[in-house]
Amino acid sequence: MNVTKTDIDQLNARLTVVVEPQDYEKKVQKQLKDIRRKANIPGFRPGMVPAGLVKKMYGKAVLGEEVNKAINEGIYNYIRDEKLNVLGDPLPNDEETPAINWDVDTTFTFTFDIALAPEFDAKLNGKNKLTYYDIQVTDAEVQNQVDAYAQRFGNYVQVEDYQAGDMLKGKMLEQKEGGIVKENAVLSPEYMQSDDQKKLFEGAKKGDIITFNPKQAYNNEVEVSSMLDIKKEEVANIADTFTFEIESITRHEKAEVNAELFAKVYADGSVTDEAQFREKIRQEIKSNFTQDSNYKFGLDAKEAVMKKMEKLVFPEAFLKRWLLQTNEQKMTEEQIDKEFPKMIEELKWHLAKDQLATQFEIKVEPEEVQAYAKEMTRMQFLQYGLAGVDDALLTQYAQETLKKEDQVRGIIDRVQENKIYEALKGVVKLETKEISYEDFGKLFEK
Repeated sequence: MNVTKTDIDQLNARLTVVVEPQDYEKKVQKQLKDIRRKANIPGFRPGMVPAGLVKKMYGKAVLGEEVNKAINEGIYNYIRDEKLNVLGDPLPNDEETPAINWDVDTTFTFTFDIALAPEFDAKLNGKNKLTYYDIQVTDAEVQNQVDAYAQRFGNYVQVEDYQAGDMLKGKMLEQKEGGIVKENAVLSPEYMQSDDQKKLFEGAKKGDIITFNPKQAYNNEVEVSSMLDIKKEEVANIADTFTFEIESITRHEKAEVNAELFAKVYADGSVTDEAQFREKIRQEIKSNFTQDSNYKFGLDAKEAVMKKMEKLVFPEAFLKRWLLQTNEQKMTEEQIDKEFPKMIEELKWHLAKDQLATQFEIKVEPEEVQAYAKEMTRMQFLQYGLAGVDDALLTQYAQETLKKEDQVRGIIDRVQENKIYEALKGVVKLETKEISYEDFGKLFEK
C-alpha cells in the first residue's frame, strides 16, 4: 500500500491512498471460504456451494469491505508514523478520486482531505504570574457547621408555649354558617407573609383559640388552598375570619454538642470530644476551601494558556464540513455557524491540554479515577449533611458511577486537568495570598 501527502496550505492537505492486490487478496479469499463453509443456499448441501457462485454472490461486497479496511489501516499508520497532528477525521474527496469499476479493477486509488492543527506553544513559565488564593477557615465558620449538625440531629419535642419557628396543630373553623372545619390543621406562623398576622400568635399557649385571616396571613392562594384542603379557585370565597384552637405545639430542639452528636456525625468513632469534633470540622471546611482555591487557580491558569492561543488560525472550511458530515445530532449549517466559535475555543483547550500533558508526562491511572469518583461521592453526601460516611459505602457508590461510560470519560478529563494545573504551579511565578471566603467569593463577581 502506498500513501502520499500533498500539502494544500499550512492547515490543509490531501492523502492519496493506493490499494494493490497484495493488500487485500488473501483476506478476500479467506472471507469467501468462510462464507462458502457457512452458506445455506437452497439446492446445495452446507459447505458444498460452488466457489464461483459464492464469489458471484458475495465477491463485490467482500472486496469492498477488505479494501475499506486496508484504507483505514493505511491512513492510520501513515498519520501515526508521520506524527501528523490531524484535526477531525480524513474526509473522502470524491472529485479527486478516480472512478472505480469493482468488476475489473484490481488496484484502487482514493483521495482524502485532512486538516492539520496549527503550530502553537501552550507552555507557561516563570514569566507568567498567577495567584493561588489560600482561603482561611474562621472560628465562626466552624461554629456555623457545628450549629448545622446540632440542628440536623436535633429532636422534636412537645411544648406548652409558642415560640417563633414552632409548628402548631389544631382545629380550624371558618367563621360563617356552614363554614370550613379543618381537623388536625397544621400552621407555622413563622412562614406567614403578614407581620400583623404573625403577631396574633406571639405568646400563644396550648389550648388557646386564635382568630386570624388566612388570606391576609399568606397572601398566596396555593398556600391557603393546601392548608384548608380546598381548590385554589375556592379561596376567593372563604371568610376573612378563622379561628385556630391550638391542640399541640411542636418545637425542634438542637442536639447537644456531646458524644452522642459526635457519634451521629462521625459514625467511624474518630471523634470522642468537642475539641476533636471542631478540629475535624475545620479540616473538612479547609478541604472544601482547598478545592475552591484549586478551582480558581485552574480558571486563571486556563485563561493564561488560552491567551497564548488566541491568535491561532484553524482550517474552518474543513472543520465545518467534517462537523456537518459526522455529527450524530445532524446539525444544520446554520447551527454549526452559530456554535462554531465556541467549538473552536473548546478545540484550542483540547489541543493545549494534550501538549501540556505531554510536557509534564501526565497519565491518568485507574486508581486515580476511582479516588476521584469516591471524592465526588463524599462531597455529595456532605451536601446532605452526612459526614464520616463509611469508606466501603463510598466505594460502592463510586463503583456505580464508574459503570457509566460518559461519567468515566468526564472523570478522566477532570483528573487530567487537575494534574495539569498542579504541574503548572511548579513552573509559573506563583504568589500565595491568604483570603477570607467572603472576599474569595467577590473574585467571581468580576
